[in-house]
Amino acid sequence: MITNRPVRSRSQRGIADPYPVIMRRAFRAELDTLVSELAGITRYAGQVMTHASNALQQADVKFAELALSSGDEIRVLCEQVHQRCLKLLALQAPVATDLRTVLTAMRALPDLERMGHLAGHIAKITRLNHPEVPIPGEIRPIFARMSTLAITLAHDAAAAIETRDRFSGERLARVDEEIDALRRRIFRILFSPDWPHGVKPAVNAALIGRYYERFADHAVAIAHQISFLIAGRSPTRTKTEN
Repeated sequence: MITNRPVRSRSQRGIADPYPVIMRRAFRAELDTLVSELAGITRYAGQVMTHASNALQQADVKFAELALSSGDEIRVLCEQVHQRCLKLLALQAPVATDLRTVLTAMRALPDLERMGHLAGHIAKITRLNHPEVPIPGEIRPIFARMSTLAITLAHDAAAAIETRDRFSGERLARVDEEIDALRRRIFRILFSPDWPHGVKPAVNAALIGRYYERFADHAVAIAHQISFLIAGRSPTRTKTEN
């Protein structure tokens, strides 16, 4: 006998609907991928600066070209992450911490692109001055120290993204202060009356010091974004705004 009883839904029959759970898991996987990609690009920026610094210290054009091509790749990777963020915002409408995760990634991308460009600027100076080393021998150890600190900051910023370290910005800022002190030291040497190397090496040294300083500033800015992600308040801005 056929009856006209209404067909009850899964929820009306007390059966949990698996689709919201599945969709939520997929969304969480997308967020995890986003964070992983952001950390990976940040660490890659440190690698690009390593290539640029090797080029500088060794007057090695191969390292310079590698830094330049890798810097272009950072731009492409950042654009891919930006598109992923837009897709998540449009299709998932995230809220609270999930929304802050997406916004943190979008805010960090311009810093990452600038880091790639700044490493590229150092590589370009090396290429333009080849086969000579662009900076005189007596100040190369200062730049070697600046490069070590800048590269370390990039890797520390990547680790901060992965671990959601809300205090990373303060810690990285303290390291950045040493880079600032080294740049001031370079300027004192360049403007001393007994500087023997002329204008061109002085200009190169001043520019390269600035590029290291700003690279570090952007790494610190990325770490400060983690405070926004964790605490939900606007991150402290570093002295570099572009």
